[in-house]
Amino acid sequence: MTINGLTGMLPPLIDTHAHLYLAEFDSDRKEVIENAVRQGVRRIFLPNIDSNSLAGMMEMAEQYPGFCYPMMGLHPTSVKEDYGEQMDVVREALASGRHFGIGETGIDLYRDKTYADLQCRVFEEHIRLALQYDLPVIIHARNSFNEILEILQLYRNSKLTGIFHAYTGNLAIAEQVTDMGFMLGIGGIVTFGKTGLEEVVRHTDLSHLVLETDSPYLAPVPMRGKRNESSYIRYVAETVASIRGTTLLDVAGATTKNALGVFKKAQHGE
Repeated sequence: MTINGLTGMLPPLIDTHAHLYLAEFDSDRKEVIENAVRQGVRRIFLPNIDSNSLAGMMEMAEQYPGFCYPMMGLHPTSVKEDYGEQMDVVREALASGRHFGIGETGIDLYRDKTYADLQCRVFEEHIRLALQYDLPVIIHARNSFNEILEILQLYRNSKLTGIFHAYTGNLAIAEQVTDMGFMLGIGGIVTFGKTGLEEVVRHTDLSHLVLETDSPYLAPVPMRGKRNESSYIRYVAETVASIRGTTLLDVAGATTKNALGVFKKAQHGE
């Protein structure tokens, strides 16, 4: 793929999760995209947050068709009293047929459990939408693996697929997740060391892994503490290759294939 005359020469990579439409990129978004292409990135998937982020996300997808792919959902930390109106926006947007995934959604019980029950309810609404539109669901799981896995068990015999975004669980949980047909989204956290992700990456078959940045958050080493961007996914890929004792080419090839298997609608750059 060529964007603004740039053709990547590195193994193709897919960033399955990046919020490049946020204000952190307003001053240099074009350069961020070009940097990503230089590092071999061929597609970037943009998860929505709430109704306030929708316009910016869609504008970016329109600016970079065939490269930036929008998804639609309500982030669990955005689930508040107005969740009904927010979900109306989600449903209306999905009816346009312009989105490539459902999310991000899920359950976040890290700091505030005030809306825990609502988060569970809204998560199930997202699952039903994913099944309705035959789209993958992008799951945010923070301090909530038990709750999420319990809900997913209800849909175990359905065609539901997707990604556990920014995976931080242990190997036992990873085995449950992959057994249900979900991918593990591996991002900058894997470069931090002593997180337990090394064991997960080492012992999980490469066919169950996809790469992500979660830009502008969770920048990998050696950029930790800085604003993250999609070009830094190469550090993630290199770390995965090192942990597994394989090559960057192998990791890039497998994770790109896996990502396209999840985002089937984007396989041909639709």
